[in-house]
Amino acid sequence: MIEFNKVDCGYGAAPLLDGMSVSLAPGSFHFLTGPSGAGKSTFLKLCYGELLPISGRIAVFGQDLAAMGRDDIALLRRRIGVVHQDCQFLDHLPIAENVALPLTVSGQGFAEAEVKELLGWVGLSRRAEALPPALSGGERQRAALARAVIMSPDMLIADEPTGNLDWEMSLRLLTLMVELNRMGKTILIATHDLNLIRAAKPQVAARVLRIKDRKLELAGADL
Repeated sequence: MIEFNKVDCGYGAAPLLDGMSVSLAPGSFHFLTGPSGAGKSTFLKLCYGELLPISGRIAVFGQDLAAMGRDDIALLRRRIGVVHQDCQFLDHLPIAENVALPLTVSGQGFAEAEVKELLGWVGLSRRAEALPPALSGGERQRAALARAVIMSPDMLIADEPTGNLDWEMSLRLLTLMVELNRMGKTILIATHDLNLIRAAKPQVAARVLRIKDRKLELAGADL
């Protein structure tokens, strides 16, 4: 699904990430960990085409990322749902319309039944008409998850989705993502929370990747 081959990436003269080679198979579940500033968000952006590598090759769904045009990237992003750290809602729109935005932007229009079903799945049926500023942190993250999967993507990427949540809400969000994985979705979660990774192990066969000293490595049993 996504393959990195000797990929370097950075924003200045020296690469932030160096010599990365990894394959994310269809239907797999991955955690990405590492200290703050290590490059976790950069790695995620490479996966969905927001950034391009300095050198090396990234193939996404069998296509070379560097050879894709703007329209190709737009189509790629319909197949990869993203939950950002800051959720990125439009505060003047009710949460139901925010969840439906990917459909609206793609020209498919507001799918009321689908939005209702997704809000029920994330436990927000009663908050459909609420504006984003009125939601709690946990509600915002669950709404962001609903928005990320409304296009039925093949893959879900989440950047620190539980960073500002209490433990109970973190586990609830994890359970939803495990459910998506059991439906065949590929999951990639960047997190600094090792307890979340440990909590996932009884539920799913998760692979843990760590960024350390600009390198990507397979984490060991110490997690």
